[in-house]
Parts: sequence; C-alpha cells; structure tokens
Amino acid sequence: MSKPKTSKPKDPDEQFIKRVHQELIDDYDEELEMEREDWEHTHPDRAARPVEADSSREARNRYFKELFRLQGELVKMHDWVVETGYRMVIVFEGRDAAGKGGVIKRITQRLNPRVARVVALPAPSSRERTQWYFQRYIAHLPAAGEIVLFDRSWYNRAGVEKVMGFCTDEEYEEFFRTVPEFEKMLVRSGIKVVKYWFSIPDEEQEFRFRCRINDPLKQWKLSPMDLESRRRWEQYTKAKEVMFERTHIPEAPWWVVQGADKKKARLNCISHLLSLINYTEVEHEQIVLPPREHHPDYRREPVRPEMIVPEIY
Repeated sequence: MSKPKTSKPKDPDEQFIKRVHQELIDDYDEELEMEREDWEHTHPDRAARPVEADSSREARNRYFKELFRLQGELVKMHDWVVETGYRMVIVFEGRDAAGKGGVIKRITQRLNPRVARVVALPAPSSRERTQWYFQRYIAHLPAAGEIVLFDRSWYNRAGVEKVMGFCTDEEYEEFFRTVPEFEKMLVRSGIKVVKYWFSIPDEEQEFRFRCRINDPLKQWKLSPMDLESRRRWEQYTKAKEVMFERTHIPEAPWWVVQGADKKKARLNCISHLLSLINYTEVEHEQIVLPPREHHPDYRREPVRPEMIVPEIY
C-alpha cells in the first residue's frame, strides 16, 4: 500500500514574498475603485473590466461592488445630515497601521469635504500644552449639518501619552474623571459620538511595519514614535484595556473593528456606522442643465504656449 503524500512545508520567505505581493496589490485599490467606477458609468451596458487577473478576482470584485453600495448609502446619510442639521463626531483610534486611515478614506471618498471633515491634529504646541486638555479639540466640533472624523482624538492621553510618559499620573487620572462627562455633554447638546477602536494582531502589525520600511512611498508613515510603540506593544495593550474599562459609557460606547483583513474591516465599519444612524433618503429636485449662452462678440483668447503643461502622456 502506498504511503499517503505529505505536504511539503511552505518556505517562510516564499510566504512573506507572497504576502508582500498581495499587499502591493491592495495598495492600488483606491485607484482601481475609481477606475472601475468610471468604466461602469461610461459603459453601463458593458461588463466591468476585471480588477485583477488572478485567483482572487471574484472576491475583489465582490469587495468593490459592496464598497460602492455602502458608499452610496453614505451619500444618502450625508444628504440627510445636511437636510436635518444633524451633528456627528466619529473617533478613530487603534494601534499604528491598524487601518484607521484606510477606512476614513473610504468613508469620505464620495462625500462633500465641507460636510464630512477629517481632523488629524499634530502634537500640541507649547501654548496648547498650557490649555485645558480638551480645548484644542472643541474648536473642531461639528456645526449643524456636519460630520467630523477624528483620526486620533483626545484619547491620545489614554494611549500614547500614558505609555510614552508625556503626561503625569495626575493628568492621566484627571482625563479619566473628565472624559465621560465631556462626552455626555456633547451628547446632551445633540452631537452623536461614535468611537471606533481598530484591533490588529501582533504579527499583522509587524508585517505592515516591515512593508512600510521597504516601501519608499510609505516610509513617511513610520515615525520614531511608531517604532517605539512597537517595542511597547504590551504596555499599549494594558493602556487600551484601562481605557475601555473607564470610558465605555452608554452615551458613547466603544466599538471594536477587527482589522487583520483591511477590506473586511472597511466594509464592516462602514456598515456598522450606517446602522447607528436612523437616516432617510432625501428627495432632490431633478437637475436640469441650462443651455449655455452664446454672444456674437465673445472671442476666446488663446493661451500662451509657454503656459501649457507638456503632454508627455
């Protein structure tokens, strides 16, 4: 009787190269999304061009299809927010390279930037460090008909500031005494507060960091602080657990997005966000393009040749 065949163990280097290749493909998604959408709008009677000629093509096409559907719902929600004067704050927190920026891009990609604003504040200035801790965030809160997405927020004090020693123990404790009341005040004033934490496994963050190290287009994303946070993984975990314990309140609960698969994380987060808002579709009057006026004395002046961008493509 012949012995059963045993599978040959996979070469770790080969697996890594395969994952890096997949990661590079994923990096093109935003452009491919736009390209596919343009193709379908220009040729509505023709099948969409394949996104990738590989074994994952169908899965990727399903992802694009679902993303476009959800973004269509985001536009409906956006219109409802403007129509009703609704105000919303969405907080995005999580470890470095957890996928916060990717989902923020997909949420805002089709929305009016005057309505859906992204706030990503730098480290506080010397003047801001002497202010009430929440003061610099208040300036960015939404007015009627606005959505503000915080790419990191006042929860810096519960995470990076605590772990890296940028605040005192007294400031840390005062933050936890204040933040529940601060968020309750926002909710009482009519602002919807949504808080997302993007969670990724240890090995996934390491992989994404290695990709950034070896990608000249992404090296800017890695700061010395990011590298130090990688070393202090366990301290950040403990800080996150304390943060959840002390700031998960009924008025503004935490929602954890599993971020190991970036595409699933985007879809799950957007779908969940939509489920939290009881929006309805706003009826719009049909847009009629007016005819352009023509005047016999109008003459278009030629553009000087030296002003024209060379057409090298």
